[in-house]
Amino acid sequence: MTSAWTNETAIQQWNSGSTRESMEATAERGDFAKEHLLNPVLLRLLGDVRGRRVLDAGCGNGYFSRMLAGRGAQVTGVEPAESLISFAREKAGEGISYVRADLARLPEMEPFDAVVCSMVLMAIPEWKPAMRACVEALRPGGLFVFAIVHPAFEELLGTWRKYGEYRQTEYLAEYEIAGRDASDFHRPLSAYLNEVAALGCRVREVAEPGLDPALADGIESHVRMPNFLIVAAETGCPLVP
Repeated sequence: MTSAWTNETAIQQWNSGSTRESMEATAERGDFAKEHLLNPVLLRLLGDVRGRRVLDAGCGNGYFSRMLAGRGAQVTGVEPAESLISFAREKAGEGISYVRADLARLPEMEPFDAVVCSMVLMAIPEWKPAMRACVEALRPGGLFVFAIVHPAFEELLGTWRKYGEYRQTEYLAEYEIAGRDASDFHRPLSAYLNEVAALGCRVREVAEPGLDPALADGIESHVRMPNFLIVAAETGCPLVP
């Protein structure tokens, strides 16, 4: 990955690529993938959030913060892109506060019972400091749940439509994947799981959700293969310096 990429360049991309129209369209449940593949698993892994302090790390337009607050959580959403956090603040209801900050440089806050970081880590160059900040924001025994595009199936839909199967030619290297609004960065699955372990977390569950066949109108690839990876881990062990 080129050294020219920093979190700041990624933030600038997201800030300019997030239109009012796209944010309004995803304001309630996120996009199709979030609604049908990610949200149900994230909510199940987080469990009963009533009265719990939850950090929505990289909250984007704030839709998931609002879902959590609707379930009784006390939510703090963190987002560095001005356009996204302005929209989130505009739509914020009771039980939510927002902080504009880079995840790799979180301000000091009271410890949280849970941190959810959905579809963020694969989108930022400085992902290790961001993951560490998420873990350090938790109380002992707190829950860290993160979701990323599955490193083994990042371009699932495009290659399936082109070849009728999934193809990948490079897995072990780290590299940029240009996107419509902003870039993602490929890293092998082991990079994320080994970092979770190095931060003193115990993995509770790894989920690879598949799409309900009844919803797979033209995207049968998502029924057969997982486009997303979700990990739930518990803190408790000393952090590696």
